[in-house]
Amino acid sequence: MAVKMRLQRHGSKKRPFYFIVVADARSPRDGKFIQKLGTYNPLTVPATIQIDRQKALEWLHKGAQPTDTVRRILSFKGVLYLKHLLRGVSLGLFDEAAAMEKFTKWSEEHDADFARRQEKHKKAKAAARPVFVKKEKPAAKEEAPSEPAPEAQADSSEQPEAPAE
Repeated sequence: MAVKMRLQRHGSKKRPFYFIVVADARSPRDGKFIQKLGTYNPLTVPATIQIDRQKALEWLHKGAQPTDTVRRILSFKGVLYLKHLLRGVSLGLFDEAAAMEKFTKWSEEHDADFARRQEKHKKAKAAARPVFVKKEKPAAKEEAPSEPAPEAQADSSEQPEAPAE
């Protein structure tokens, strides 16, 4: 029996939401499946992916073949890199502690890069927003006197000046 890791579509028309499942290759797309591994929502920016790494890794070791989209999702989440590192452990190239250290380092760099790209996207989106400028209403046309009124001059002369320090 050929086993595939693939997407199972849910959601309404033009609002897709996917389950990442392990299923027999002969079963229909939205039909019977063996195990659910996670979810994928392409409508959010960035796309939301939740996946159980251990289950996915177990199925890859058992020989399940991911579809192209699921392969990209697994690569993005680091499952394929972890499989690669564990293969090196089984060949004796390095021990499991070194493999986990490499994966942890990769995961931190990946998360930092992802956060940087997400921030860049937010800034670009904010810059692309249209800026609305309020038009100021013109002030009522009042004729300003060319010379101050004599009452204003008298008021200013009556106030004593502050002593200079």
